[in-house]
Order: sequence, then C-alpha cells, then structure tokens
Amino acid sequence: MSDLIRAAVPVPRLRMLSPIRPTPDPVPDRYGEAGMATPVLAHPPVSPAARMLLDRSSAGLLQACAARSAGERYVAAHLSALRAAAAVLAVRGRPTSRGGPRSVWEVLPRVAPEMEEWAAFFSATASRRGAVEAGRGDVITPRDADDLLRDAETFHHAVEAALGLSFQQVLPGALPACG
Repeated sequence: MSDLIRAAVPVPRLRMLSPIRPTPDPVPDRYGEAGMATPVLAHPPVSPAARMLLDRSSAGLLQACAARSAGERYVAAHLSALRAAAAVLAVRGRPTSRGGPRSVWEVLPRVAPEMEEWAAFFSATASRRGAVEAGRGDVITPRDADDLLRDAETFHHAVEAALGLSFQQVLPGALPACG
C-alpha cells in the first residue's frame, strides 16, 4: 500500500472480544448448589451464509497468496476482506435506513461499530482495486499487494473473533513474492 494511503488511513489494531461471559445462575443446579456461573454466549449464532462467506474469504486469501502479479494479489486480498465484512453483515443484519444501495464499507460501522477503522481503511483501498480491475495494474507495487494481503488476513481474523469463532490459520508463515 502506498505510504500516502497508509498515512491517511491507519491500519486498525485487532481488538479481541470474549466469546463467553459468565453470569450468575440464581437457580440451584441438580446438586442443590445455587449461584454457580453459567456461560452465556455473547454472540449470535453464525449462520451458514456467514460461514460460507468466511470460507470464501479464506479461499480468497489463499488465491491472493498464489497470485503471480501484484495487481492480482491486491484484488484478491481486497475481495477477501469484502467477503469477511459481508459475513459480519450476514450475522448482525443490516441497519434499517432508507436510501439506495450502500457499500459494505459504509454499512459495516453501523452494525459493527468496533470495525469502523477497518471499514475506513478498506474503503480507501477500493479505488485502487477498481483501477487494477480496469486494467491499470501499474498503480500497485508488490509491496502494496503484500501489505494489503497481510491487512486482509488480520481483518479476517478480527471478523472471526467478533463472531465468536476460533482462530483458524489461513496463510503460510512466509508469503511467496509476486512480481
């Protein structure tokens, strides 16, 4: 990613959310002991649609990792992040507001305020993805592509944590170079 975009939109830090929070249980359990802590899920259940989007996000990260050009890597990484964001919307729903279609990056902060910085970051990179898709691959350097891939993977893991899912390693430790 160019230094200009990185300076304008800092990469958000990963915030870990606890998937389970204990609450006191005033009802005696079957052994007669009252007040035992009972785990209560702090997240809504993850729908099959959201799991499919996260699987597609993982596949996109792997596709980006295997890309031969910086432009292909950049596009695949950005689309992977887009699918991860869509998984959040699939679980938490869409805000009710009138108006035309909105970008996922515009809607995400409304349903997941903790991801507002991520939404701003990926929204800022969308125009460069569009330029690559329009045939202007020269706007992306290999470093830009590698940086976005790492950021997309970090975002994917932030989404897993926000949805209460366990961490799943997606990419290998060392990324292959793209030209």
